[in-house]
Amino acid sequence: MAASCCARVFPPFECRSDPDFSGAPRPEKFSAKLRAAENRGACAGLSSLIFRFPPNFVRQLSTKARRNCSNIGVAQVVAASWSNNPAADGFAPAEAAVAAAAASLAPVEIETGDKKEVAVENGGCNGIGVQIDGLRDEKPYSFLNSDGSVAVHAGERLGRGIVTDAITTPVVNTSAYFFKTTAELIDFKEKRHASFEYGRYGNPTTVVAEEKISALEGAESTLLMASGMCASTVLLLALVPAGGHIVTTTDCYRKTRIFIETILPKMGIKATVIDPADIGALESALDKNNVTLFFTESPTNPFLRCVDIELVSKLCHDKGTLVCIDGTFATPLNQKALALGADIVLHSATKFIGGHNDVLAGCISGSEKLITTVRNLHHILGGALNPNAAYLIIRGMKTLHLRVQQQNSTALRMAEILEAHPKVKRVYYPGLPSHPEHHIAKRQMTGFGGVVSFEVDGDLLTTAKFVDSLKIPYIAPSFGGCESIVDQPAIMSYWDLSQSERAKYGIMDNLVRFSFGVEDFEDMKTDILQALDAI
Repeated sequence: MAASCCARVFPPFECRSDPDFSGAPRPEKFSAKLRAAENRGACAGLSSLIFRFPPNFVRQLSTKARRNCSNIGVAQVVAASWSNNPAADGFAPAEAAVAAAAASLAPVEIETGDKKEVAVENGGCNGIGVQIDGLRDEKPYSFLNSDGSVAVHAGERLGRGIVTDAITTPVVNTSAYFFKTTAELIDFKEKRHASFEYGRYGNPTTVVAEEKISALEGAESTLLMASGMCASTVLLLALVPAGGHIVTTTDCYRKTRIFIETILPKMGIKATVIDPADIGALESALDKNNVTLFFTESPTNPFLRCVDIELVSKLCHDKGTLVCIDGTFATPLNQKALALGADIVLHSATKFIGGHNDVLAGCISGSEKLITTVRNLHHILGGALNPNAAYLIIRGMKTLHLRVQQQNSTALRMAEILEAHPKVKRVYYPGLPSHPEHHIAKRQMTGFGGVVSFEVDGDLLTTAKFVDSLKIPYIAPSFGGCESIVDQPAIMSYWDLSQSERAKYGIMDNLVRFSFGVEDFEDMKTDILQALDAI
């Protein structure tokens, strides 16, 4: 099965077809003159009048679009000349215009796979040449210095494979893609022709979102899936063989832990669980076992523990072990896990990347080889992202840097206030010097994220009263959106366990996880302080 969701090999997806006015009546004199010009070869291929000059030729990227641009340039000159001289007996001005336009459009041969195509250089588009150079360079965003700018434009303005004049990426709602002939289908199967095939294997809208995330992470490839858990489970199933061994950390998302503890053992896969900062335990596990993968979050959920990514990557790679970092809490802006040495970075794009509490998605980024391995299993399991969800991811990412800046600032300032408050026993936030991995976070993060966990000085009911007294945040699962969200993990995520069982995972009844949105800091501060005063 040909992998068909890597944007770098896709031909442009053409949204505008050639207008066909062949059946429309034309003035006889002009038709005769036009036929004469066509017979002389001065305007080969000009089959119809085009009166409206479409904008934005700079982004018409395909060979066909460049050819269309040239023909439109000729047609416009002819049509303009005719419309300016409608009563003229002869059409010498139009003929001259056609000849001049055709002469200025020197055809050039372009190599495209097994055949050559003729295109036009600097084709008469009101003096605007079609932008061909530099669109597929190795680093097409190298002139952008800010992640914020990359988040706005990556995958779109500088190389979106969809010919359209829209600023926003279109949603391509299709479940399948057609082939013009059986020969074209065979060429696709034998990788001589690049295309999409079936909606589960790729979509033009989704590819734009994947390209945007790859650009932020500095990755060769990104794969988007239906949810963060889908990304986690497919990755583990694809990269860890039956009978394999993984190392993970004590603090993590509960559903991830359940999958590792209950599903993977059915395939003979064992796991060693270590404290995120226990390098000695990691070295011991690597020495005693043939470890395929080290899988952890950093920061972790919900205690925001941090792993020294550079150090663990070196230790793991020396033993032939892959490293996957779930960077959901960090975001691609606050932490570059691949640059620090990790092989794969994973995100629940539902959270900060989407950023608006309105979409479910997960993604993994890394080398083309590793992501292709996961993609092949993903195509079988079928957890494909809907293109409408991909559109929401693209839309959300355009404000990612603005949102994260605000969330970083609010979270850090509130963490400092909470730590000093007499009704708060303990605060978990990597930006605080009291955090056990603060020194690691300072070294490998540019911001500490928008989530703060803390323990209220009280029991389950006292903590619930604090949560209920808050007026701004929603009581809900998830985090990372524009709206602030608060939850009490003992109730929200661990209510099915007894108090003693929850305590084994460090989940105390008075623990609160607070995700700061983009609301004004002073409003959030006032609300939290009044809720603490209420207990």
